[in-house]
Amino acid sequence: MQRPDVAPDETAWGKSRGLDPRLPAYPLVRHLLDAAAVALFLWDCYLSDNQRLAIAEGFDEPDALDRARALTALCAGLHDIGKLSAFQFCDARGRGGLSDSLADDPGRIGVERLGHDIAGMEAAPAVLEALGFGATADVAIERIAEVLGGHHGRFHRFDSQRAHPSRQSHLGGATWARQREAHAAAVLGALDDPSPPTKFAAPAAVLVTGVVILADWLVSQEGYLRRRQRQLDPSLARHFETSLKDAETLVREAGLMSVDLERKGFAEAYGIAGGPNPLQRSIAEGLAPLCDGAGCGVRRAGILLVTAAPGDGKSEAALEAERVLSRAFGTRGFAFLLPTMATSDQMHSRIARILARQDGTEAGLTLTHSMAWLSSAYAAEDLTAGEPVLVCEGEDDATPAGKRAAEHLAAMRPSSWLFGAKRPLLAQYTVGTIDQALMAVLPVRHNALRLLALSGKTFIVDEAHAYDPYMQVLLGRLLNWLGRYGVPVILLSATLPASVGDKLIKEYLRGAGRKPSELKGRCFQAPYPGWLYVDACDGRSKQIEPGDQEAQAEERRMRLQVQIEPVVHHAEGGRRGRLSVIEQLLEPVFTDEGGCALVVCNTVAQAQETYQHLKGRFGEGGLTLSEHREGDGDLQLLHARFPGDVRERLTRAVTSGMGRGGPRPQRRVIVATQVVEQSLDLDADVVISDLAPLALLLQRAGRCWRHETWWVRHGYPGGRGRPAWAAAGPRLVVLDPIAGQGGVPAQWGEVYAEALLMETSSTLHERGTRAICIPEDVQDLVEMVHGDRGGRFDWSLPDTAAAWVAHVGKTAAQQGVGALLAVPRVGHVTRLNQLHHLEGEEDEWEASTRLGADSVRLLCVYVHPDGTVTLDAEGRRPLPKAAASGRMELSDVRAIMGRTIPVNAEWFSGERERHQPPKDWAEHTMLADLVVVHLPVHDYEAQSVAVGGKHFLLDEELGLVRS
Repeated sequence: MQRPDVAPDETAWGKSRGLDPRLPAYPLVRHLLDAAAVALFLWDCYLSDNQRLAIAEGFDEPDALDRARALTALCAGLHDIGKLSAFQFCDARGRGGLSDSLADDPGRIGVERLGHDIAGMEAAPAVLEALGFGATADVAIERIAEVLGGHHGRFHRFDSQRAHPSRQSHLGGATWARQREAHAAAVLGALDDPSPPTKFAAPAAVLVTGVVILADWLVSQEGYLRRRQRQLDPSLARHFETSLKDAETLVREAGLMSVDLERKGFAEAYGIAGGPNPLQRSIAEGLAPLCDGAGCGVRRAGILLVTAAPGDGKSEAALEAERVLSRAFGTRGFAFLLPTMATSDQMHSRIARILARQDGTEAGLTLTHSMAWLSSAYAAEDLTAGEPVLVCEGEDDATPAGKRAAEHLAAMRPSSWLFGAKRPLLAQYTVGTIDQALMAVLPVRHNALRLLALSGKTFIVDEAHAYDPYMQVLLGRLLNWLGRYGVPVILLSATLPASVGDKLIKEYLRGAGRKPSELKGRCFQAPYPGWLYVDACDGRSKQIEPGDQEAQAEERRMRLQVQIEPVVHHAEGGRRGRLSVIEQLLEPVFTDEGGCALVVCNTVAQAQETYQHLKGRFGEGGLTLSEHREGDGDLQLLHARFPGDVRERLTRAVTSGMGRGGPRPQRRVIVATQVVEQSLDLDADVVISDLAPLALLLQRAGRCWRHETWWVRHGYPGGRGRPAWAAAGPRLVVLDPIAGQGGVPAQWGEVYAEALLMETSSTLHERGTRAICIPEDVQDLVEMVHGDRGGRFDWSLPDTAAAWVAHVGKTAAQQGVGALLAVPRVGHVTRLNQLHHLEGEEDEWEASTRLGADSVRLLCVYVHPDGTVTLDAEGRRPLPKAAASGRMELSDVRAIMGRTIPVNAEWFSGERERHQPPKDWAEHTMLADLVVVHLPVHDYEAQSVAVGGKHFLLDEELGLVRS
């Protein structure tokens, strides 16, 4: 390395805000050394084996991990080199402390506004070449520059012309250039002068950027900086040694240290009596030989697709697979992703218990979705009294107020570092919605950090069939990147069309390096029930043994009786009216013998209507109703338009007593929407469902006799078996308006594609009275309606043809939008700014992981006769106000957001001004965008209000009613 002839000038500052004003600002060179030291520790104790290998391969040094380690730390150590620029003048105290040599040689500083991330990107090539990196490939130097430019979460376009030394006077005069070299030399020296890389591939650079961001955040914590500020050692070498010693404490206190589980046997680990079922046992035993050696001289993982009927224990099967895959490929922990917040909350509780049984209570476990901090999984004390991370200084104050989430959420700083914004995925174990992972392949800030977080874990996706074409494109793109990083992937599904599974597997394999020509003509389809594992190294596949498949089929085999009831949705339906038919079907439940029934409606309005009808019809016969405060009763209602806190309680109430362990109620009727389709543990004696696409009907049917096999072996909860009227076997009743009135009800809107409903109706009627054999018939039925078949267009059936054309067009449009918005496939990235290829400053709350009508969060408040505004109709919870400082207490924010409901933004088209939140909420990131509807209270009862031609009322029993 060529040493500069000057030492680092420690009057050049790196951190000032939040530090002791009586002391000099924290020197930049110290901050750079801190970041390099923590990056070394993150390499050793946070990164997984496959991540280290992916980075080393990116430097073209798969057998030189130590060199890759040093180069990664070098990027961290240079991340703020751009602060030797106009940045030094953005803080009065820092500016006043600059040495005369810097202050007197400003060059053309100030002629243009330039963030220090971009300044660092432009300065890096000249700095590195001056220190002896000139012999390396230009692309490696440029890549390091891109990493430095991306350390604030967004990659920028690298301009080689602006990076030329002759065109950098806007970064200061010659004194400033020498100081940039001196600061970089100090970092290089501390790292024992790693030799320059000759290659730096883009996928590896993305991971390195994630390490840089994480290291910067850890060493930028206020408490740490204030302590180091008071104890500056005169020697930079000794300062670096102290930073190395501090690194473990920083990482440990952040909850990022891995915990080795004490792997227990199946029954003890999962709290299940007995051993694994044939599917679970087959995976545990069959995967290990496939992973031995990992092949090709490189530890490449693979992708596992598990298919089985609802209730077959796919979650435990995935965790058994994770045991094998994590051990074979060196991943640390897992990410378990699901389609909804409700299913994520439930899975989080299950995973917490599983970890606790295996001495994993100290492991980092997070719940990650947009409303996770409202969940009862996090106690109030978990979310208070945290420490700010000082990653921004004065130059960033020009960022629009709506984007300054770190500042606006300061009152919400969690005591656990991992609960902070953008951090939950970094935990060793994380459970959440698939949306949180999909943002890794959208052009939003810190997508590199998300890829770092996900690429070190085993990646598990539950309900892989539950995502629309747009989300499937995003999921495929994410699998493509994870394939490059050697991440073990597990996909779980009960009703996944073969064509979709095949595409997802091929996306993963392409990312892992398999050429399209190798995959052409191959079809990857898992047996049903069963599993298919495809090795990323050579593309070879292995599936469940026929004997194990048959054993699993026998374990869960049942004949599902499907009863088609033609219904009419208009008022003149008579005995064929939908509500009349439901009433007749439920008559046996309200006899003395009782029983449990699930009624699944396609819309919230119909669920409310059905609940009210049943209440009126059977209420006088001794029926007890569910109180949302208590969560019990013979008749319960569950849908998505309850306030968040109420919905969480209702979900617990609905699953209570209807799961495997009971206690099973004498009688219960649950009226619900699609929220019960996935991952909720319910066992009903009969399921009554509105017509839906066939795959979803099978999902709903999965809540019928879900635990029968288990109960036959181990006894029914409380000794209460099935009622006599259900003794004939599991039954799905489908309320078919196409057969009853010749078409899809107008009130369903576009909930489901008309073509899929017509195909489902036709398919079921063609089967007649034949039962559906589960699991044997499931895959064929799914393919008949949802499969990739081209011969559905029939000119002789104009209505059917038109519906099918509309469906195909919508599917293609969604796929097109996904392909447009997603970052490129990993093999197509040549410049890192391609990960932020859209115009603007996209942040996470601007990303769309789901297409459809935009949603807003609605808050209904109550206005009492005396003018008081409260969160409750009784008037006991006053509307929270901001303090004089403008800050909101976390408990108040949590209380407010807990009362919100996600609704269609179009409901308030042209009326948003009438429904603005209080003015003192305007500066809060979460509260500022709420839509607030004021409900007047008269005679102690809330009244409805008109909004957009409809009336709104938040009813405690029915939820939000829009009529």
